[in-house]
Amino acid sequence: MLNRALSTWSRPGSGTRVVTTAATSAAPPLSAPQLLYAGEVDAHAVVLLYDGQRLARYQEDLRSRALTRLDVARVDDADVTTAAAVSLSSKSSGARYLIAPWVAEVQSRDLLRPDVLATALDTTEDGVSEPVPFTAKSEAGCDSRPVLQLRSSARIAERHAFVLAGLGDLSPVHLTFTPLPGHGTPPPRQPREATGPAALVAWSHQACALSDLRDTGTRAVNAWDFAEQDLPDGGSRAVWTCMRESSWRGPGHVAVTLRVAADGAKAPARPVSRVRSTALCSRFGQHIVAGTVWRSPRGNWYALAAGSRAVTSLTLSGDVTAKTSAQTVAVRGPKRPRFEVSARLATGDRMQGVMNEK
Repeated sequence: MLNRALSTWSRPGSGTRVVTTAATSAAPPLSAPQLLYAGEVDAHAVVLLYDGQRLARYQEDLRSRALTRLDVARVDDADVTTAAAVSLSSKSSGARYLIAPWVAEVQSRDLLRPDVLATALDTTEDGVSEPVPFTAKSEAGCDSRPVLQLRSSARIAERHAFVLAGLGDLSPVHLTFTPLPGHGTPPPRQPREATGPAALVAWSHQACALSDLRDTGTRAVNAWDFAEQDLPDGGSRAVWTCMRESSWRGPGHVAVTLRVAADGAKAPARPVSRVRSTALCSRFGQHIVAGTVWRSPRGNWYALAAGSRAVTSLTLSGDVTAKTSAQTVAVRGPKRPRFEVSARLATGDRMQGVMNEK
């Protein structure tokens, strides 16, 4: 079986289905690959190989050796979190993962239920987990979003717990969270693991959107709550979030969302805009300005805008005009007002805002 797996990676036959993640080469390994796993999983013989830059998963149907599949994915610069689990199989009951030997505790939790504790997940002696269910969907949307919650051994990092979400690729996606800034102009906060109460609440509103990243080669997603504001007309409180999707191949994409308390505890965040191949919301782009339209409970239309901690003023132009030294603004306007927003930063630079998706 090992010979067949190595031969298939070097020279896939016509009967082998070869699947690669984005920007990943299926070329043969340049040096002898390392064997990570070989065994039987869900009626398949599975071999997992690693050549220092890529993972290759060879699957052979035990009922018909002619049915083979080779998945190849980039994992360069994987760390304690992003290398902690690898998908070995996928079927209707869920996905099984090979859990790294430095993981001391394996649990599963539902992102849509942040107040429900994670539950233990059984693993075999060689580190294969029981199936983790996929996202449950109904006519109303997604009803559950199961993820892995792992804790590394104290020999690696004491009490280091983290969350991974399976999205179809060999490596599940590492989820992190950056909380709202404090008062004044504090130094930028760093992403932290999405295991605390505030992180879990934030991710409960973003969980269903993870399905949009399926099979895209995404490495990690950080949810940054960059601003909050009180909405007019009794519209409760809103939090602006920048979701940064980092890929194994380098470029990152962002999605800005708005979650409104009045929408409900389980309501998906409202999409504002998407920007592809950008440094926004990363350590190389630590500022963000965004705008969207919103209809209040009284039926009035408003132009909303918000900026991150270093924004010292906001300027709106178009169907509505306004200028404020605050980091958020709500201006009443006509039905679905068209407008643009720009900001002045503490550095003196100006920044154009990202706006509603068309």
